[in-house]
Amino acid sequence: MALADAVKRLRPDARVVALGTPRGLENDLVPPRGYPLELIPPVPLPRKPTTELLRLPLKVRDAVKRAREVLDKVGADVVVGFGGYVSLPAYLAARGRVPIVVHEANQSPGLANRVGARFAKRVAVAVRGTSLPGAEVVGIPLRRSITSLDRSALRAEARKHFGLDPDAPTLLVFGGSQGARSINLAVSGVAKEFADAGVGVLHAHGPKNTLVVQEFPGRPPYVPVPYLERMDLAYAAADAVVCRSGAMTVAEVSAVGLPAVFVPLPHGNGEQATNARPAVEAGAALLVEDAELTPAKVAELVIPLVTDPDRVAKMSAAAVGLGHREADETLARIVLEAAGK
Repeated sequence: MALADAVKRLRPDARVVALGTPRGLENDLVPPRGYPLELIPPVPLPRKPTTELLRLPLKVRDAVKRAREVLDKVGADVVVGFGGYVSLPAYLAARGRVPIVVHEANQSPGLANRVGARFAKRVAVAVRGTSLPGAEVVGIPLRRSITSLDRSALRAEARKHFGLDPDAPTLLVFGGSQGARSINLAVSGVAKEFADAGVGVLHAHGPKNTLVVQEFPGRPPYVPVPYLERMDLAYAAADAVVCRSGAMTVAEVSAVGLPAVFVPLPHGNGEQATNARPAVEAGAALLVEDAELTPAKVAELVIPLVTDPDRVAKMSAAAVGLGHREADETLARIVLEAAGK
């Protein structure tokens, strides 16, 4: 969506159509932003040999056929893929017909982007060292509401919006769109210690989870919410954050200058730990493995961080220096050039 917005800023006459699957979050996110959404069958790639693997060629064929129909219907001049279930069929449908631009957010590319990069016109990546041919480092496209965020100017409004203490050191906690059980348990288990230390907490626990936290009258509140629709206000309200380290999350947290305690998702090929490493090495973040995240560890690491203004300021400055704030328009220009526009 950040790329789509940037393309429209540079070329108001451009038409941007999103490709998705019936089960994806894009069904909730894309139409409200004003972009048409076309759907194709999902092609999940099994991680282990199963009977699903035998059905894969047929599923790919059906998805590619539908993707070609969409490309013809909308008169596509360029196809941009970010990896995932939709990208592989889109790349195969566009091959030899429509120019392709690949963007890889992680240092370790997924299968879809490894395939797409072989016949892409341009390949953009978020970080150096990504093993794709012809890669150009552009960063991760982010929403302008994030890259232009003035946290200090919005702080009072943000804390009022969430019902937080206007003056207390404040921790933001989230685990992705669905939440993270390990983070929920570890952080909420220290609610009394946060209250005793005078720290407020804004905790997005995920819409499918519940979180009941004891209240401590007269202390900064611990505010649990299912989901954060206004991430800009959540970032503005906070002095530090505990969260996963998906590529987009690391990019946003760095762009807004929030000191972070990253807890990589303990699945996949370890890309979340890789995503967090530059911030950790720059002194902008700490990293805690998911298996090591306990209430005691949170109390040991997070409370001393969020209650130390000098440390928060130093880590914040280090975080800001990591980002590519113009990545959205840089990638938009690459896309328009590939389309010959």
